[in-house]
Amino acid sequence: MRNIVFDIGWVFVHLDSTPFLEFLRAHGAEVPDLHSVLTRVELHEHECGRLAGRDLLARFAGLAREPVDLDAAHERWVDMFELQPSMVQLAHGLSERYRVYLLSNIGDLHWAHLSREYGLHRIGHGALPSYLAGVMKPDALIYAEAERRFALEPADTVFIDDRPENVRAARGRGWHAIEHASHAATVSALRALQVEC
Repeated sequence: MRNIVFDIGWVFVHLDSTPFLEFLRAHGAEVPDLHSVLTRVELHEHECGRLAGRDLLARFAGLAREPVDLDAAHERWVDMFELQPSMVQLAHGLSERYRVYLLSNIGDLHWAHLSREYGLHRIGHGALPSYLAGVMKPDALIYAEAERRFALEPADTVFIDDRPENVRAARGRGWHAIEHASHAATVSALRALQVEC
């Protein structure tokens, strides 16, 4: 194995959307859960780079019955992450022996925050956020773009992601893939592929 490609959400960071949802509810928005909110604002447009961050925040504000300060909305939107240090350490360690990359469905607001607060942009040898790729996992095109951009040979590449559909899509490109559930399970799966952890 030569290349190890990591997802970000639920791998390097866990997410707690409760404060963000409570912020919207405090401004009169009817938001039963995060999925319904993200569907209504068409988050995929943002994460594919077709909707700027400020415009996404305006869409969130549009769900509320009372005026929403966009700077306050931005603060709540980015403040939902809990770093997973063991996974970050794993990736840094692997990058000493392998080529390590990030491939994540993410918009510019979250990417800027995670880079600034946690230095995730410094992990490994490159990153392909979906908002720059113009397409999201599990679309085969984003894996193809990662192959092109990072000179990945599928047979020499392992992908780590928490979502089964993204894992299946990577395998469909000929990559090895691990469905991430925990640090220990992922390390075990990497070792089974003869990756030195």
